[in-house]
Amino acid sequence: MHIVQRSEKPSLQRPNLAAVVPSAGQRPGVLVVGGDHPGLAVARSLGPRGIPVWILEDEFCISNLSRYASRVIRVADIRDERATVDAVLSVGRRYGLNGWILIPTRDETVAAFSRNRDELAEIYIVTTGEWECIHWAWDKKKTYELAEYLGIPCPKTFHPASAADLPGLVSKLPLAIKPAIKENFFYATGAKAWRANTPQQLMRLYEKAARQIRPEEILLQEIIPGGGLEQYSWCGLAKKGKPHSTLCARRLRQHPREFGRAATYVETVDAPAIEELSERFIGALSYDGLIEIEYKRDVRDGEYKLLDANARAWGFHGLGAACGIDFSWLLYAHFCGIPTTPMRAPGGKGWLRLLTDIPTAISDLAYGSLTFREYFRSLRATAMESVFDWSDPLPWAAEFAMLPSSILKKYPLFSRKKA
Repeated sequence: MHIVQRSEKPSLQRPNLAAVVPSAGQRPGVLVVGGDHPGLAVARSLGPRGIPVWILEDEFCISNLSRYASRVIRVADIRDERATVDAVLSVGRRYGLNGWILIPTRDETVAAFSRNRDELAEIYIVTTGEWECIHWAWDKKKTYELAEYLGIPCPKTFHPASAADLPGLVSKLPLAIKPAIKENFFYATGAKAWRANTPQQLMRLYEKAARQIRPEEILLQEIIPGGGLEQYSWCGLAKKGKPHSTLCARRLRQHPREFGRAATYVETVDAPAIEELSERFIGALSYDGLIEIEYKRDVRDGEYKLLDANARAWGFHGLGAACGIDFSWLLYAHFCGIPTTPMRAPGGKGWLRLLTDIPTAISDLAYGSLTFREYFRSLRATAMESVFDWSDPLPWAAEFAMLPSSILKKYPLFSRKKA
């Protein structure tokens, strides 16, 4: 296995910047590819600072309506790698966006920008690192391989070559069926993972997964007990493998409950154990930029086990601003060469996505994993609502209008549909 060491670290900073840096005294704009909540947080961070923020999307999203989105450009497709790169280059050439900052918010665009970084860097300042670094986060097989090499705990994970290998794993049940490359699986199934409790379920769900993604992308993983309440994130801006500003959070509510696609309430915590593990991970890659590393605390042994690494702005990264750590601005300043002061978020600050948290909380109350006392305590701790902002109300109005369809699609309490 090849791991990037400090002596051979990739050039994660901007190549050939002399050709793209704006004139002295000018602050470049930002092209955000993929709106939704991460894109909205970027716009609300940088827009009030007078920085033009353009959103490039292939579908309607709430950030399109933000007063801080200077322009919204709709394209046919930002899932396909080549189509995405071509669209971004076309927009840059057409509108003269030389020297603008390029920020992705989806995993597939992270991969596209990383693999085509040199081409994009002819126009943009690319905040996504080179592929020899990024693929360790993008592909879970590589993520777990790196974690094992570094001595970072992770769940036991199995890689069956075909359905013929499944009988040998029956003794390991229950198992999660999940993808090595999550966007391939997610867009095909709408799920992050499936749970198999019995041999019959294991065979059925494996065969279902194999119809959607390549068999070599299918992972079978032990299920760490403890539910979503034991899930944590280390979030930070890294500079050449060193943490600059960081935040640790606990994901107290998410949907679905066990394999959450998205958090609805998170709260900052002090978690020195995952700070040390995360610094080990980013240090091995000389990582540069924003990253979120997810863990689950195993109640059996107290270890924090690495689940995932997201090499991009994450869904609740706007919480940083409420803690004095504006990650969007820090990322922008880093790639523009503007000095900033390192910071660390205090514990006890909550982030809430109210309109999706309401049905999640109702479901959790009915399930017994949440009490009314805990729920009202979380409301008191909330320092930021994901979408609602008096100065920028239209995104919240749009999300409110879309709530009924979101409930029917996402919450098992209101739907009988099963995997």
